[in-house]
Amino acid sequence: MKNIFSKLKSLFQPGQWTPPGIVPFDPEKQYAVIRCSICTGEKVAGFKNKADGRFTEVMLIRSPREEQQFREMYHLDAVRTEY
Repeated sequence: MKNIFSKLKSLFQPGQWTPPGIVPFDPEKQYAVIRCSICTGEKVAGFKNKADGRFTEVMLIRSPREEQQFREMYHLDAVRTEY
């Protein structure tokens, strides 16, 4: 067991660790966005990389309350919506 945890610990650099279920967010390199499907209306909250446009999914948005939870979780005032 000790070897498993030492390998897992080596994957994270000091100061870079985030708790499970929380996606790291760097406002200098990423911006918050909600992707909304035109066909189905499905909404997914996440972060888009400013340099290459890669999207990192954080959570599915099924209600306005879940959108508010996303904002509170990452201390965001406003979130862009992209279709």
